[in-house]
This record gives sequence, C-alpha cells and structure tokens, in this order.
Amino acid sequence: MKKVISTMMLIAALSSCSSTKNMNTATISQAATLLSSLGSNSTVQQVASLFSLLDTNNDETVSSSEAIGSIADNFGVLDTDNSAGLSLTEMEGILALLK
Repeated sequence: MKKVISTMMLIAALSSCSSTKNMNTATISQAATLLSSLGSNSTVQQVASLFSLLDTNNDETVSSSEAIGSIADNFGVLDTDNSAGLSLTEMEGILALLK
C-alpha cells in the first residue's frame, strides 16, 4: 500500500513539473511505477526499460529534464562523464545506489 501511495504522489508531482510537460501521462505513470519497483534485486533489463521510457526524444541519453524521482535526485552522481546526459551504462549506476 505504501508503494501505491508513493507512486501516486510521484505521478502527481511529476504531472505538475514543467520539465515533464512534454512527456505523455501514460509514459510518466509507467516510468514512475517502474522506478518505484526498483530495489536491491533489480536487473539491468528493468533499468533499460526505464531508460527507454525516460528518453522521450530518443537521443540515447536521459537529460536532467527527462529524469524523474531518484534518477533526478542522483543525476549528478550518475552522470560520471559530466555530459549533462545519462547513457544507459551511467543510468545502470542507480542499481549500486539501491543496494
């Protein structure tokens, strides 16, 4: 129940953010649900699915304006090459933060 409530709160917060206005509401919901389900036993495949949902302009990076939740909160840590965008490899770093 806690996860459902936190997911709903995240979706509501993201819907009101100007940086996510260009994202489809269903995509935001899917990404938020997937992000909230990540844990210490999550797989690279789950992160790859999240990456695909967040990369709304299909440029093979997730920018800070495309990032949500803990990805956005840890963007600077995850962006190891300081390119202002997360590659799939960099985004997989979220798995280490979840352990």
